[in-house]
Amino acid sequence: MAGCRELTWDGLLNGRDLGGLPVTGGRVRWGAVVRSGNPVFLSADGWAGLWAHGVRTVVDLTDGGEDGPDQAQRPAGLTTLRLPLDDPADTEFWERWGGPLTCTPLYYPAFVERFPQRIAEVVGAVATAGPGGVLVHCGSGRDRAGLIVLVLLGLLGASAEVIAADHALSHEPLAAFRTARGRADDAPEIERLITAHGTSTVEVVRSITSRDLAAHLRAAGLAGQDLAALRGRMLSRSHPEAPERSVDTPFLYG
Repeated sequence: MAGCRELTWDGLLNGRDLGGLPVTGGRVRWGAVVRSGNPVFLSADGWAGLWAHGVRTVVDLTDGGEDGPDQAQRPAGLTTLRLPLDDPADTEFWERWGGPLTCTPLYYPAFVERFPQRIAEVVGAVATAGPGGVLVHCGSGRDRAGLIVLVLLGLLGASAEVIAADHALSHEPLAAFRTARGRADDAPEIERLITAHGTSTVEVVRSITSRDLAAHLRAAGLAGQDLAALRGRMLSRSHPEAPERSVDTPFLYG
């Protein structure tokens, strides 16, 4: 299933559809939410591929300007929501969790506890986006996007094992990306840090999904109707493990 979830639009880094992942009551609807690195590197053909897939909203978790301007023009009908996830002004948090730890899931539980309002804002944006698919991205598509995907899937009742397995799929494309630029693959160091903290990615994820995420985010401002809207957008009860349409037919859920 991972193979058909991979998105290979020209210029896209670490892109995949969340469709087919098992959650409570069914599976994630194909085309509803996709994740990736920053799409600024998409070519005109890449943007055409995104549009053909049915994506109509882009949620940008970066601080803006991290990777420069778009290399090609975005489709005219595409909505881009810029919702920076990190709060660089909170120096106390980043003194504890900055540096190499921000490239690991180890900081996720502390972030969920410290910044629920920021997470709630992003979840609400995904839930209430207009018709069509939603692309959620950060710089590499692994760390900030990974946290939001963890929360989205956790709210739908996905298991920690499913979420951790999806997170691990980022390692291969990012290793290739880094190697092509003469940089070392950071996956071994990430695993070393996680092991040194006496835990695993699955257990880190479980520490978040085992709590009442919905209540935590409602207390931070997420509306109850947005939780219902999220399930309506993302949940498919027909249990498809593979796309239910040809690649030339866009998803326009929402």
